[in-house]
Amino acid sequence: METIEILRQLAIIIVFAKLFGLAARRLKAPQVAGEIIAGLLIGPSLLGWVQANDFLSGMAEIGVIMLMFNAGLGTNINDLKKSGVKATIIACAGVFVPLIAGTILFMGFYGFDRIGSEKFYRALYIGTILTATSVSITVQTLKELGKLSNFVGQTIMSAAIIDDVIGILVLTFVIGFKDPSADIIKVILQTLSFFAFAIITGFLFYKVFKHFEKKYKHTRRIPIVGLALAFVMSYVAQKYFNVADITGAYIAGVILCSTKDSDYISRKMDINSYMLFGPVFFCSIGLQTNVRTVDMSIMLFSLAFVVVGMLSKVIGCGSISRLLGFNGTDSLKIGCGMMTRGEVALIVAQRGLAAGLLEHAFFTAVILLIIVSSIATPILLKAIYSRDPQKA
Repeated sequence: METIEILRQLAIIIVFAKLFGLAARRLKAPQVAGEIIAGLLIGPSLLGWVQANDFLSGMAEIGVIMLMFNAGLGTNINDLKKSGVKATIIACAGVFVPLIAGTILFMGFYGFDRIGSEKFYRALYIGTILTATSVSITVQTLKELGKLSNFVGQTIMSAAIIDDVIGILVLTFVIGFKDPSADIIKVILQTLSFFAFAIITGFLFYKVFKHFEKKYKHTRRIPIVGLALAFVMSYVAQKYFNVADITGAYIAGVILCSTKDSDYISRKMDINSYMLFGPVFFCSIGLQTNVRTVDMSIMLFSLAFVVVGMLSKVIGCGSISRLLGFNGTDSLKIGCGMMTRGEVALIVAQRGLAAGLLEHAFFTAVILLIIVSSIATPILLKAIYSRDPQKA
C-alpha cells in the first residue's frame, strides 16, 4: 500500500473515531463504543472509505499492547493478591460455561452426533471460541469510569488474563483431539514456562528499573524504557512461549506498577494511545466486518451465537462471583466485564479455519459477537456503575 493512501486512511480514522467518541460521551456512553461504530461506518459495511489491511492491523496490535501495558501499570499488587484465588475460580467458570453452552448451541442447530465425530469436534470448537475474553475494551471502560484500580476492576482484570490462558489450553486440547500430531504437553509446558520466566525476569527488571529511575527520575527516558519492556515481553510471550502478546504487555506493566514513576509512565502512554493507536485499534474492530456479505441462512445462528456468547459469560462469571461473596451488583459488574470478545476470539477462529474445524460462514458469527459485545459491554458497565458511583 502506498504511503499517501495510508495517510488518507489514518486521517479518516482519527477524525471519525474522535467525532463518534465525543458523540458517545454526550449520549452518556463510553467513547470506545462510538469509536467501534465509527469503524463500521467508514469500513466496507457502509461508506467503504477505509479497508482493513496489514498496516492498520499492525497499528491496532500496537494499540492493544499499549492499552494492556497501561492497564498493568495501573494494577494494585495488594488488590491483585487479594483477588487472585477468586479471579482464578471466576476465570474457570468463564471458560467452562461458554464452552458447554456453545457446544450445545451448535448441536441444537445442526444436530447431535457421537463423541469423536467430525460434527462433535466442530460443535466443541464453536464452544471454544466463546471461552475467550477480550479485556482491552473493559479496561478502557473501567479506566474512563475511574474504576480500574479498585477490587472489582482488579478482579475482572485478573480473571480475564487467567481466562485467556485457560482458553488457549482448551484450544490446544480441542485441536489435539482433532489432530493427534499436535503436542499438547509441549504447549502446556510453554505456558507454565512463560509465567516462570515472567516472575524471574520481572524481579530482575524491577530491581534494574528502580536503580534507573533514581538516576533519571521523571525524565522521558523512563517511559521509553518502560515501553521497550512492554514490546520485549509481548514479543517473547508470543514468539517463544506461544502465549498471547497482550498477556506479555500486561505483565510488563505489572512489573513496573510498584515503581515511583509508574503514574508518570502511564500518563505518557495515554498520550500516544489517545492520539493515534487507541482510535485505530477500536475502529479496526468495525473495519473487519462487512454486513453486506452476511448470508441470511447463517444469520439466525449468528444471532443465537451472540446471545449465548454474552449470556454464558454473565451467568458463568456472575453466578460464581455471587457464590464467592460478591454482592449482586458487583457480581453483575464482573459478569458484564467478562463478556466482551475481541482479538483472542479472532485468533481462535482463524486457528479453527486452518485446522478445518470451522467453516468461513461461521466467521460472520464471530465478528458479530465481537462487534455487539464490544459495544454492549461498555454501555452496560457504565449503566451499572452509575447506580452506585461511590462503591467499588
